[in-house]
Amino acid sequence: MAVQQRRERERAERHLLIIRAARELAEAEGWGAVTTRRLSEAVEYSQPVLYSHFASRDAIVAAVAVEGFEELAAALRAARAGLSDPAEALRALAGVYLGFARERPALYAAMFVHETDLEFGTEDSPAPLKAAFGEFAAVVGPLAAARGGDPETFAEVLWGALHGLAVLAAGRRLRPQHHDARVDLLIRQLTALPAGR
Repeated sequence: MAVQQRRERERAERHLLIIRAARELAEAEGWGAVTTRRLSEAVEYSQPVLYSHFASRDAIVAAVAVEGFEELAAALRAARAGLSDPAEALRALAGVYLGFARERPALYAAMFVHETDLEFGTEDSPAPLKAAFGEFAAVVGPLAAARGGDPETFAEVLWGALHGLAVLAAGRRLRPQHHDARVDLLIRQLTALPAGR
């Protein structure tokens, strides 16, 4: 039993080592540099060992993405902790999300830009994806309730808006000096009650 447990532990450690090496290589040189050959050199295991953990390079990218969603969910949860005002919570969440995208561009790309086989918005979605989305839904829940709307739709609109801002900013398509004004406008639009309410 002890030998089997040790092997399982070593396999789990190798699995994490591969994910960490892929992240580090992607952040340093971009996802184009993440090949199984480069990864096998970085982790000092043969390519067949890599393939015993991941069926393809895309599977490695997906594993990195899932790890990123765990980190994002924790960061979003911490950002909104203790904030009862919806606008303050929304501003905190927006700041953390946009900061996450700016500070971890390769990780963000794995999560939101590269095509993966990860399922979003289904019962089969991995728990970290659901947790990150749940943070968006928790922040906009009171706003949706005040308008008689669906919290998940509000969360999708918020996520879509923040993603658009993140990708456009990363591509230097937006005026950097107007970052705060864009976030303020988004928050005002999401928190404004319709006429008659």
